[in-house]
Amino acid sequence: MAAADFAERLPGGSCALDLAGRFTYLSSGACTLLGREADRLLGTLPWQSLRWLDDPTYEDRYRAAVLSRAPVSFTACRPPGQWLEFHLYPDDSGISVRIVPCGAQPPPVSAPSQVASAAVPSRVGQLYQLTHLAAALTEVVGVQDVIDLVADQIMPAFGAQGLVLSTADAGRLRITGYRGYSPQTVERLDGLPLDTRLTPAGRALDSGIPAFFSHPEEMRRIYPEAPQISGKQAWAFLPLIISGRPVGICVLSYDDPHDFPAAERAVLTSLAGLVAQALDRARLYDTKHDLAHALQQALLPRTLPAIGGLRVAARYLPATRGMDIGGDFYDLIRLDDTAAAAVIGDVQGHNVAAAALMGQVRMGVHAHATLGTPPDRVLAGTNRLLTDLGLDLFTSSLYACIDFAGRRITLASAGHPPPLLRLPGHPARPVDMPPGPLLGIDPDAEFPVTEIPLVPGLMLAFYTDGLIETPGVDLEDAMNQLAAELSRADDRDLDALVDTLLRTSGTAGKRTDDVALMVIQYTGP
Repeated sequence: MAAADFAERLPGGSCALDLAGRFTYLSSGACTLLGREADRLLGTLPWQSLRWLDDPTYEDRYRAAVLSRAPVSFTACRPPGQWLEFHLYPDDSGISVRIVPCGAQPPPVSAPSQVASAAVPSRVGQLYQLTHLAAALTEVVGVQDVIDLVADQIMPAFGAQGLVLSTADAGRLRITGYRGYSPQTVERLDGLPLDTRLTPAGRALDSGIPAFFSHPEEMRRIYPEAPQISGKQAWAFLPLIISGRPVGICVLSYDDPHDFPAAERAVLTSLAGLVAQALDRARLYDTKHDLAHALQQALLPRTLPAIGGLRVAARYLPATRGMDIGGDFYDLIRLDDTAAAAVIGDVQGHNVAAAALMGQVRMGVHAHATLGTPPDRVLAGTNRLLTDLGLDLFTSSLYACIDFAGRRITLASAGHPPPLLRLPGHPARPVDMPPGPLLGIDPDAEFPVTEIPLVPGLMLAFYTDGLIETPGVDLEDAMNQLAAELSRADDRDLDALVDTLLRTSGTAGKRTDDVALMVIQYTGP
C-alpha cells in the first residue's frame, strides 16, 4: 500500500507490465491518461485493450525493453489529439512504465508520414532484439540455460505462449525443453518422426528454411496428415542450423491465430541462428560436465561404513556452475574391530586430471591404512606415490586413526586445515597440530603426529578449504567462525548438523571451490 500511495502522489501515471506484456498494476493517474478504468485493463495487453496502441511500432518498443533490459521511451497519440510519453523501465521480473503528457503537441502528420516514421523505431527495436540477445546467449552455459533464455526473452517479446526445443535423434525429434505445454502433451509430441511429408518440423529441419503458420487451417492445408495434439492456433518453426549442420529446431506457438509480418519473420530467423550457436555450445558443455561429474562420483565412496561407536555424516558440494570438477575427497575406513580411520583431502585443480589424481590418492591412503600403518607413515607412503607419478598437482590431506581400545585419536596432516574438535560441555576449537608439507613435493617429507584422548561425545569435523576460504578473510578467523557454528549446532541429528554448517559458513551462497565436509562423533564403547 505504501508503494501504491507513492505512485499515486507522482505526477502523470504509473503502471506495470509482466514480461508477457500484460497490465499488472495501474495508478489512477495512468487510468486517466489512458482513458480506461483499471478493471478493464488489468490482465490485458496494451495493444489489444487500447486500440490506439495497436501499432507494430509500440509493440516493437516493448520487445526492445524486454530483450535489452534497458530503458526505452516512445510517444503515442491518444485520440483525438492527446500526445503521451511512455517511459519503460524493465528488469527480470517485469516493466515499470511512467506515462506523462507531452510538453508540446507534435504537429499533425498525414497517414503516409506516420507509416514512414513508424518504420525507423521498428528497425531500432529489431536491432535491440538481435544485439542484446546475442550478448545474453554468449553467457549461457548449459542447454537448460538456453531454454530459459529463449522462454524468458523471446517468448514474451513475440507474444508466444508455447515453446518446444527439439533435437534430431535416430530419425525422430526428441524434446530437450519446453514451456507452455502440459507434460501429457509433451509426452505425445516427443519422438515424432522426422517425416518431411508429415510434419512441418521435419521439413524445416531438412530444408533449413523456417516455416510460419498463422492459422490451423493453413497448417492443415499444407500438412493434412500432421497430428493435431497441442491445440495451438499458430506456429513458427525455426530450424537451428550451424554451417549447414542441423542442431535442432525451435518451435514458438500461440494460443490464438497470429500473423507473422515480414519484419517479424526476419527477426525470428536471425534469432534462430544465434540460438543454434548457443545450443551447440551448451550441448557440448553438458556432455563434458556430465562425463566429468560421473567420473568424480565414481571415485567418491557411495556410502560410508557403519562402525560401532561412531556416528558419521558427510557431504560433497561441487564448485559453482561453470567450473568443471574438483579433487576434494573424504573416506571412513574400517581397520579392524578395535580401530577405524578417517581421511579427507584436496587435490589442486578443477578438472579431470584433479579428479583422477584424487582417486589415486584415496586408493593409496586406503591401501596403506588397511595394513595398520600409523598416520604419519600412511601420508609418507602416499606422498612417495605422488612424487613418483610426477603430475605437478599438489595435494593436502588429513588422516586420523581412531583407536577404540587405546582410547585415543592419532592425527597427521599434509598441509591440510586442522579439524575442529568439540568435547562435551566445551566450545569447539581447531585442533592444535603441526602440519607437514603438501603431498607430491618432497619424497622424503615427514609428517608430525598429534594425539588427543578419545572420550564419549567427542566430535571431529573434517573439511576442505572451500568451506572457509573467502577473499579478504583471514583463514584463522574463518576457522574460528566455523568452530563457533559447530559449538551452537544441535548434535542430535548429524546430517542436519552438517547441513547447518554448510548453510552458515562464510562461503555459503558465493562458493567458488569444491567443499568436502565429514563430521564424526564417538558415542562410546
